[in-house]
Amino acid sequence: MKRRDFLKATLGGTAATLCTTAEARSNLEPAPEAVGMLFDSTLCVGCKACVSICKELNDMPPVTDNNQQSWDSARDLSGETLNVIKVYKNGDAKTKDAEINGYCFEKRSCMHCVDPGCVSVCPCTAMRQNKVTGIVTHHPDVCIGCRNCMVGCPYNVPQFEYNELFGQIHKCQMCNQAGLERVDKGQMTGCAEVCPTGATLFGPRKALLQEAKHRMQLKPGEIYNYPRGDVSKPYSHHEKEVPAYRDHIWGEKEAGGTSVMHISTVPFDKLGMPAVGDRSAASIAETVQHSIYNFMALPAVALAGLTYVVRRNTDDDNDGGES
Repeated sequence: MKRRDFLKATLGGTAATLCTTAEARSNLEPAPEAVGMLFDSTLCVGCKACVSICKELNDMPPVTDNNQQSWDSARDLSGETLNVIKVYKNGDAKTKDAEINGYCFEKRSCMHCVDPGCVSVCPCTAMRQNKVTGIVTHHPDVCIGCRNCMVGCPYNVPQFEYNELFGQIHKCQMCNQAGLERVDKGQMTGCAEVCPTGATLFGPRKALLQEAKHRMQLKPGEIYNYPRGDVSKPYSHHEKEVPAYRDHIWGEKEAGGTSVMHISTVPFDKLGMPAVGDRSAASIAETVQHSIYNFMALPAVALAGLTYVVRRNTDDDNDGGES
């Protein structure tokens, strides 16, 4: 094989791979009995009851600014914080849920993607998605600490314990990890159970999406009884005037969809949500990987070709040196 022929073959293989990539697999569909949560920022009062119960259920200490402080002051997700409430402020921040001169609260936790990138990039199945509920869980007993999941998540959710000698990955498991399994036992997530206003609502993903769409259709200013706890069987309601919602349910389609969805009166880009399209990164990346490394054929061909060219050139040099 001449070098020119080898380069042609390589370019041909690359073109074939690109053509295959254009036919990448579609996004995964939600699990048949997928559960999730709906966060309504207009109902959140910033009490952090969800943060407190999350710490309690996961046996995690509060993050404090000083030794005397008794309340949690975590500002972002970390190895010790799986759920955090953030604040959006603009101008004089006098009006709640107003984009201009207003403020609102936003919750951060695992989005439990329908087509999760963390599961796709994990080389040892430490990240797994339940095929029935759609809940994404981390299994530290098989995790090798590569932190690929941190790169594969568009929401910066998985967090590593950098300050620990044998650090581990931590993320919200929707209260269904080994030893807790609230959902499997017919319970709701801790954060949804303790939320005093129903800002965090638990239930079947289909029912949550239907509830979110219903709120989009309500007339601003009218009174609505917001369900608390589980959308399918709420334990109480919270009566409040309907705000002027943005006609956008974050998580309905973003990155292939998520089981944790958000609605708000403030644009989501201002609340710190990443710019992602409707396609999941996993659906594209997996197709590229499987095309290139299918049976390791292309790498083997490339290595064989390079080996031949190098050896031939070496032989030519040796022959030219002889007198």
